[in-house]
Amino acid sequence: MSVWTDRILQEFPADLSRFWIALDPDGLLLDERILHGLRERGFEVLPFEDPVSFRTEYEERYRAAWDTGREGTAKALILQLRGTDLNSLPWDYIKSARTLNLSLADLFPKLSYGVVRKIDSEHHDALFQACKKHAAQPLGEGATKDFILTHIFRLSPYLLSRPEDFWREVLRLHYRGTGLPELLAQHVAAVLRDTPLNALPIDELLKSKAFMVRTVQDAWSRFIVRYGVETPSSEGKPAESNTPIVPFDHPDVRVIIDTMFLEGTLQPIEAHIQPDDLPDWIRVGLIDDPQALTHLVSEGAKRIATDLPSTGASHRDWVEAARRLAELLYRFNELKAADADGLQRQVQTLQKEADVRLKGWVFQHFADLPSLPVAKAPVMVHHVPRYLAMRRDSGEERIALLVFDGLALDQWVQIREDLSARSPEFSAEEGGCFAWLPTLTSISRQALFSGLKPREFQKSMATTAQEPSLWTKFWQENGLRKTEVIFQKGLKRSEQLEALEEALSKPTTKVAGLVVDMIDEIVHGAMLGKRGITGQIREWCDTGFIEKLFLMLSKHGYHIYLTADHGNVDAEGIGRLSQGVVSELKGERVRAYRSEDLASSVPPGIDAFQFGGPGLPTDFLPLYASGRGAFVPKGNKIVAHGGMALEELIVPFVKIKMKKE
Repeated sequence: MSVWTDRILQEFPADLSRFWIALDPDGLLLDERILHGLRERGFEVLPFEDPVSFRTEYEERYRAAWDTGREGTAKALILQLRGTDLNSLPWDYIKSARTLNLSLADLFPKLSYGVVRKIDSEHHDALFQACKKHAAQPLGEGATKDFILTHIFRLSPYLLSRPEDFWREVLRLHYRGTGLPELLAQHVAAVLRDTPLNALPIDELLKSKAFMVRTVQDAWSRFIVRYGVETPSSEGKPAESNTPIVPFDHPDVRVIIDTMFLEGTLQPIEAHIQPDDLPDWIRVGLIDDPQALTHLVSEGAKRIATDLPSTGASHRDWVEAARRLAELLYRFNELKAADADGLQRQVQTLQKEADVRLKGWVFQHFADLPSLPVAKAPVMVHHVPRYLAMRRDSGEERIALLVFDGLALDQWVQIREDLSARSPEFSAEEGGCFAWLPTLTSISRQALFSGLKPREFQKSMATTAQEPSLWTKFWQENGLRKTEVIFQKGLKRSEQLEALEEALSKPTTKVAGLVVDMIDEIVHGAMLGKRGITGQIREWCDTGFIEKLFLMLSKHGYHIYLTADHGNVDAEGIGRLSQGVVSELKGERVRAYRSEDLASSVPPGIDAFQFGGPGLPTDFLPLYASGRGAFVPKGNKIVAHGGMALEELIVPFVKIKMKKE
């Protein structure tokens, strides 16, 4: 337990009260380490976001048990109010609860509150310890920014006098997954305003990993041409470009670039012609022989295997691990069959180890995810509508949510690379979020469009028929009229776009929910595993449907967000479950039962495990096939979903742009 976590937890002595009200304007309790620490002590945190929803959970899951002398689902409940107005709560809550105040202003009294509140919660622990050691007196706004840059991000803008110094720090920050908050990125840009570095888009490079990667990728294309390398697009001449020059040949820069190529963050470029005296360190970013990509996949798998998250990792660590694995799998699936066969065991071993670690993490931490804040990005798919509503409040008047049914992260990478090659206007701000468990369409996609947890739509958990009404209802509750919201599913072909455009182009349309289900259709008909799916996705991309859809949405002023309800994995049969109507909900990787007795009726020879998880009805008990097994005849190989493998559980969440920056 960290010093910071202990400081928060000490506010909640055990057995002092069953019901607490925490006035928490900065969302301190919605940090996964705090949530986990409280849960270990028997506390459950429930954000007060919707009065009706909170009242239902409070009465059914807590008060009813407490009134009869029982413990309920937790020893104590904390109502977390994102504000300081106690009088906004019902009187019976105030009367029966113990109230306390939590604020960054009180916990960091020597730092500027306006700056500290802009810093991600993942940095609070390090900042708290740094303040204890180094903050001797109160600091103003500028001094607080410098203090945080120095002690948290290990960066001093006053020392960045040369291009190699700046690029080293940019690459280091993003490689560690800690781009600067916008406030600090702007501060660094202001400090460097009167230096030669001012010509660079400093704040964008420091705060946006996607922008940095695009910039470095373009700069690499120009850089290798200077060494005499000819690529399909260069024709032996450096292209005219406004892309900044990156000092790739500096040792401090080179070592990070090398790793980015190996792990898939940067894509190597096909080299038609290269000089004999080309330095060896440049070759890692080139594909110059049939074995070059094979080597990249093998080395990338080794690096990822040594850096898999542990059970104590954060959800961000797992999203990053899923992204790195997706880049690797995309490259693996692009290999020729003979080359892939030689690497298959290494890749499968990596996948197995990742799944084992993820399962341990899920059992400890998945219950905390639904309560995490969504201001910066959704953590779970049911956070997506709320996040989009916040984007509308921030000025994004028209929003389109594209849900690619069944799209795994590695398949998104394939689509991204295809779009990057065919459309210079395309760019993407990439992230990821967690699907709901079990990772079935009727559960996770319905949560995605409704903004609700599964137990809040339990009557329709076996169908997707209620999605249009749930999507519309959410937006009506957030200030839109029914006529301003559209929903359409079954999209997959270019000839459907004309009718869709008619609805999207209406001035009254503000929000669109669109289901693109080609990937799910391909997956359920797959005969040759995920490598075979790669070829089918490539053929679909060649039709131009995705590019046309993005361009159409952009033309009509929509901010485009893309996600998925779940991913998919190669699975192998462990035995069919012939239970008739005993199973309430049937999937190839999961079955759900309405009682413990029914769930226990599974034959002992079937390798499976139970995990109820949060947000599900109390009488809904999922049983998962272990590893990458499936409830089909033994030895049968299929592509499926429903379980908690890394490629099923963590899905892309991407903002699409179709304008050149």
